[in-house]
Amino acid sequence: MAQAGNGLSANTYADRRWKKEDAADQNFDYMFKLLIIGNSSVGKTSFLFRYADDTLRSAFVSTVGIDFKVKTVCHNNKRVKLQIWDTAGQERYRTITTAYYRGAMGFILMYDVSNEESFAATRDWCTQISTYSWDSPQVILVGNKCDLEDERVVSQERGYQLASSLGVDFFETSAKDNVNVKQVFERLVDMICKEWRKVSMLTPTQIET
Repeated sequence: MAQAGNGLSANTYADRRWKKEDAADQNFDYMFKLLIIGNSSVGKTSFLFRYADDTLRSAFVSTVGIDFKVKTVCHNNKRVKLQIWDTAGQERYRTITTAYYRGAMGFILMYDVSNEESFAATRDWCTQISTYSWDSPQVILVGNKCDLEDERVVSQERGYQLASSLGVDFFETSAKDNVNVKQVFERLVDMICKEWRKVSMLTPTQIET
């Protein structure tokens, strides 16, 4: 497996980075663990960088194993720390990435509107969520790269139909043009908070990873 940092495997390196950053920022009311999943090259990393840093990095190599970003937002006058994990889409990393499903409260399930295969794979990814995650996490289906209208093979209507059949929310987005990126995360945080209130579990706590 590819290495990162001082000879550490990529996922171990990400874990240690997370623990260091977590220790440095304890000023929050809630912490939500979120995962972005989907086939390789659907734009997961670009999407995350656009949201976390408001930057666009179009020349990415494929994520090796898993990486993360941290962003603290305000929701209903509470500070919510988002621990957002960017997962590799390649099959060979699947055993690594599924280990991070545990404890995740929300998933962004992404496909590329210009790639039919990535769209067809979303049901398999949904099965992964059901198999490896705890409890009933909130899920949003995202059709990314909607700026590639001339290359589109998956219509917006098909995206809505799939989301309806899966029982999840749906957005089309573009990391390049910054379309609906912030809105997806805001909606996911809102869904998690509403679910917590529904089961009377909304108390200040840190979700263990």
